[in-house]
Amino acid sequence: MIEKASDATARSRWAPAPDQLPGDLTELTGPIQGTVVLPLHLAWSGLRTFGLGDEELLLGMYRIVLLNGRREDYTCYLDAAQLIAHWPILRKMLGRGVRTAWEDRFVQCVVRE
Repeated sequence: MIEKASDATARSRWAPAPDQLPGDLTELTGPIQGTVVLPLHLAWSGLRTFGLGDEELLLGMYRIVLLNGRREDYTCYLDAAQLIAHWPILRKMLGRGVRTAWEDRFVQCVVRE
């Protein structure tokens, strides 16, 4: 008989593994201005170049990195202050597994309504 994990302990297969998340948000030291070209392992289809001065492009890049990235991608392309500032919008652009993984690890990402 196969036992199902409780909802509280079940982890989505789409969520990053806990060891792939940064240990602390201060590790996120990515660019805050200029243009970023994401590598193919992150953005293999569609737009790869993002002007960070355009909020829509910044949000699109963060979404791609959060959904497809690993620890080294998070630290290279994400900035902690930008992530926190845009989290209320970003969280709606992510699947539940990714959103929950980040909010469970970082209290700064929890949206209080």
